[in-house]
Parts: sequence; C-alpha cells; structure tokens
Amino acid sequence: MLTISEKEILDRLNFDNPWWEDRDTSINHSQHPKRKYFFEFYENILDRSVNRALVLMGPRRVGKTVMVMQSISELIHRDSIDNKKILFLSLETPIYTGIGLEKLLNIFNSLHDHKRNDELYIYFDEIQYLRDWEVHLKSLVDSYPSYKFIVTGSAAAALRLKSNESGAGRFSDYILPPLTFAEYLSFINKEAELVTYTEDFESFDDQYSANNIEELNKEFVNYLNYGGYPETVFSEKIRENQSQYIKSDIIDKVLLRDLPSLYGINDIQELNRLFTTLAYNTGQEVSLDGLSKDSGVAKNTIKRYLEYLEAAFLIKRVERIDNNCKRFKRANFFKIYLTNPSMRAALFGQIDPTSQHMGALTETAIYSQWQHGSIDSLYYARWDNGEIDIVYLNDLQKPQWFIEIKWTDRPFSDHKELDNCITFKRKNPNLQGDSILVTSKTIDDELIYRDERFVFKPSSLYAYIVGFNSLKGMGKRKKAP
Repeated sequence: MLTISEKEILDRLNFDNPWWEDRDTSINHSQHPKRKYFFEFYENILDRSVNRALVLMGPRRVGKTVMVMQSISELIHRDSIDNKKILFLSLETPIYTGIGLEKLLNIFNSLHDHKRNDELYIYFDEIQYLRDWEVHLKSLVDSYPSYKFIVTGSAAAALRLKSNESGAGRFSDYILPPLTFAEYLSFINKEAELVTYTEDFESFDDQYSANNIEELNKEFVNYLNYGGYPETVFSEKIRENQSQYIKSDIIDKVLLRDLPSLYGINDIQELNRLFTTLAYNTGQEVSLDGLSKDSGVAKNTIKRYLEYLEAAFLIKRVERIDNNCKRFKRANFFKIYLTNPSMRAALFGQIDPTSQHMGALTETAIYSQWQHGSIDSLYYARWDNGEIDIVYLNDLQKPQWFIEIKWTDRPFSDHKELDNCITFKRKNPNLQGDSILVTSKTIDDELIYRDERFVFKPSSLYAYIVGFNSLKGMGKRKKAP
C-alpha cells in the first residue's frame, strides 16, 4: 500500500499558501465585500492577551472561509505580518486525512525554520473532519502559547458541544450566522438608497425610515428567497439554480453527512422527512404529536432530532407562553423557525409578495435577525382567543416588550385585529414603554385605539432595524493594537 510522502504534503501546503512565495499574491475572496462581523473577528485574531484558539462556527456557505482569507490578506498587507508566518490548511483536503495537527505544524515549522516562541498564525479550516480535533487543538494551544490558532467548521453541533466539553478555557467560540437584511442591502449597494438612518446622540432615539417602501419590500422578498447566503447575492447563476446550490450543497450535506456521522443516525430519510416538514411549516405552531403523525417519526426520536437540527443552525425552536407570560410545564406546542428563510425557497420554490406563505416567512426572517444579537429569551404567547408573535422575557422571566408581526396593512383600518395586543398588554402592566409595536406591509404611522397607542412599522423596515442594531459598530474598522 502506498503512503502519502512528505514531499506531497509540502507540495499541497505550498499550493494552499501561495503568499509564501509571493506576499503580494492575490488571495482568493480577499476583494469580496466584508461582512459586518469581520472587524471584530479580526481584532480577536490580533489579540494575544489570552491564550485561546478562535473557533469560528456557523452554517455552511455563510462566508467563514472567505472571512479567513480576508483576515490573512489583512495580516499580510495591512499589519505587515511576515507572510511565511501564516499557515492555512483545510482538513477537508484528502491528502491531510489521518495526519495529526501537530505533525502538519511541525512540517510547516521545519519548512520555514520557525521556533516555538515565534508569533505565528495557524488556520485550520473545516476542523471537524479530524477525529477528536478538540483534544489535539487543546494540546497545541497549551504547547505553543505564542501561536494564534484560528479554526473553522460547519458541523456546528460537534464544534459547540465538543468545545464546551474538552476545550474549556482554551477555545473562544465565534458564531457567524447568515446575512442580516441590513447586510444584504449593503452587499447590493442599496442600503443608503432605500433606508434613512439618523443617530440622535441627545435622546438616544435613533430614527429609521424607508425612502421607497415598494422597492424596500421588493428587496425584502428577494432576501427571503435567496439573500441569506453571500454567494447567491453575487451570483445570478447560483440564484437561477438555487435548489441545487442550497439544497444539495448546504442542507443535504448537513442532513445526509454531518449529523449522521456526529450522532450515529441510521435512518437518514427519517431525519430528512422531519426537516422537510419543519421547513414547510416555518413560523407555524407545531406539536410533537402533530410532527410525529406528519413525518412518521416517533416522538422521542423527534425530540433528539430537534436538538441536532438546532445545534447545526438549521432551525430555531421557540417556546410557547400564555397571556400571563407563564411557561408550560410540558412544552408540547412550540414554533419552529428556519434560521435562514432562503432554505424554504430552495426546497419548495421562491415566493412572491402575494404568496400565502409571506406572513410565516416574514416572521421567520424577523426572528432570524435576532440571532445576530445578544437577546435570546424570545417566546410567543398563545391563549384560547389570541396570540402574540414575539415576547421578550428578562432574566427573571418577566415580560419586557412584545411585537405583533404582520405582512398586511389591514389592522391599521380594521382595528379589531389589534384586540389581542390590548388584552396582552393589560394582562401584563409592567411592560416597558407606553406603545404597542405592530409591523405592516407598507404603513409607517401611529394610531390610538381603545386608549392604547399603536406604532406601525413596515416589516421590511423592522427587519432592517433589528439586523442593523444587532451589528451596529461591527462594521467599523478599528485600529489594530
């Protein structure tokens, strides 16, 4: 049996690190627009005050490798780091299969005569393809405190669980979600054209307005259909074959390869049926009994699958409360949201503004904006005669605010549709603020109904606001320490 020679490994390392030969070489993807997350990520790479590996996690195709390449370009061209002190290798490359991280590192060090106390930058892409990667990486962090280790991986379940178990104190997790609606508008150079933002430093009451709500809504629908993935935004060819790109390259790889290999799932089609059911019903209330009946999967199995799908950043499960904001002892009913609404379009076809699914997808998109911020305690309220789409409970499980999501202007004229909001507000008198926020299709206005003040914001504008505020400040270039 032939074995891979060290020369073959060296040849591949040189191929993957072209800047070793020419520091001015054009690095793949380095000229692409930077995500808002980039500059905070880059500052963490430069920060050597804490001896930790930086673990970049997230769904497939959200731009992790692109950010890595952009950071390498910044190290070389902005901060004048010696180009031969930077190692990049993808553990998905077959030639590295079965080779330990330390052996690869030693080959790199021997090639360039690096020492143990040198300040090096070591990138391991798709690290989940290495068995027991977290054990090997922790050992490297401890053994080479002068080296900065940056790793990426798409199998978020393995990365999150194993980093918490085996890398305590040695890994810093950094999550890269799909594009926000604000990022999408920035990428297509329409942010300033479609939205006006005024920062009021005196009242701290920032103002947002849509310059052209029809065009903003048009782009919002585009965002629902394909805007969560950077590559689809820039490639018309990928958009025309979105099912192949997202379903085969993103969803199927997670469902058919990543999750089965991580958790030993034998019936892959069972998992696929469940995910398909959830994706079609994103934004809708479901139950374990209903899911079991529709998908043909046992309830105990569904519970495990939901945990796996959520850990892999495919779905977000939201618990139900009553109109007194009390949680149920048995969470038999809950809502499932796709973390990226574009996944639904890839599975079932794109939608238009009049689609019957617009309401659920609008709710899904707005929920997905929240995953970019620090707020995580979001619920929905449902009782016998009413429902509220989003309720935020503080650390004491007390309601702070709530929002009703609509893709219609009807409640602005048919006020009876607002009765649920009044019932909920009066049941919970300690809510912050004196107004009730309801999103709409085009209305940006206020009204008084039954002595309550309602503020209406277009859903597309509100999705922009949530995403923008979550990432405010991230897009500013900071001075390197």
